[in-house]
Amino acid sequence: MHRLEVPVPDAPPFAVGTFDAMGPMSRAAFPHRHTFHEIVYVTDGTGAHVVDLARWELAPPHLCVISPGQVHHWVDVRGLDGFVVLFTDDFLLDHPADRDLLRRLSGRPWLTPDEHAHHRMLGLLAELEEEYRRGADGAGSVLRALLHVLVVRAGRLSATPAAAPAPAGAVAGEFARLADRTDHGLWSVRAYAERIGVTPGYLTEVVKAATGRTPSALVREARTREAKRLLAKTDLAVRQVAARVGFADPAYFCRFFRRETGMSPGGFRRVADDR
Repeated sequence: MHRLEVPVPDAPPFAVGTFDAMGPMSRAAFPHRHTFHEIVYVTDGTGAHVVDLARWELAPPHLCVISPGQVHHWVDVRGLDGFVVLFTDDFLLDHPADRDLLRRLSGRPWLTPDEHAHHRMLGLLAELEEEYRRGADGAGSVLRALLHVLVVRAGRLSATPAAAPAPAGAVAGEFARLADRTDHGLWSVRAYAERIGVTPGYLTEVVKAATGRTPSALVREARTREAKRLLAKTDLAVRQVAARVGFADPAYFCRFFRRETGMSPGGFRRVADDR
């Protein structure tokens, strides 16, 4: 959970800048939440942005609104450029209706302006950034006024068709492809979700819809299958087999293996040798 940090105690709860100026957290690759609003305007770059359960591919220009509490992260982004605007509910006191509009816009993460709207957005964001950076007398009221204009104009984009999230079938298919491999070291649902670029909850939803089974059950099967192969076909010690399938504790691996197969690793190896 990230909170908005201001440079001095009496500074307004507001910040704006380019992705580079705002630092690496502006393009964080791990799922996280905010206690504040975020408006992202992407002007260049490739990759994807995952908001709650939807993955949105980049095809700039885009405007994205993220409400407090929403989970989001960036996936495989390259050359990401544009503006990031951060502010709390308290900063909307002059225009309280903007809160409702922002929350509605957050349900449509990618808003795509036409060329005319794009140039107007760039001009407005550049003015916001300059006013924030200069910090002249009355900057707070000017920033609130410009932010209100930005929110209203974003609302006018809400009817523009947005890029569709990655199809659920594609996510389930990628999970199945990865689960068939043993050379990537993915032994948890979270690890698979991060590799694919979705949240664990969304991965569970689409895999269960496609297969009737949870990804956690399928991951357990994959670990057990690889452990069986290593026990039957190699001379690796049990602790080495445990490490190969993602268990740091050999004793825990033995309990896991017995629960999944009804046999201890040593017992399974003996049966495999007899066969």
